[in-house]
Amino acid sequence: MRDAGISWSSSGNCSDRYNSTCTSFEQINQETISGIKTLKRISGCSINATGGTEVGHASGTYSHWNGYKIDISKYTCVGNYIRNNFAYIGGYKYKSASGNIYYDEGNHWDITYYTCGCG
Repeated sequence: MRDAGISWSSSGNCSDRYNSTCTSFEQINQETISGIKTLKRISGCSINATGGTEVGHASGTYSHWNGYKIDISKYTCVGNYIRNNFAYIGGYKYKSASGNIYYDEGNHWDITYYTCGCG
């Protein structure tokens, strides 16, 4: 992700998957990595990942733990891109043409990548 210009941060300044204050990319899906790289490329915005596969997120099939989700900082540029280019589906959620869900959780974007959206 660094090669694509995507930064990451964690409140604990760590990457341990078993520590909720860390930001881990261990066992993240390739579609999720490709998806966030695609968002960076097509939006032209800065992207800072703040949540990955570490413990402390909601469970479920399409969860952080299972590698489908990534949280990013709420920068104006990326927020405007999401709101202007993806379909609003209610409840602070937007859906891309490829079916990925971008959820404005107040202090960050929670993104579920079902596909990379690269095509």
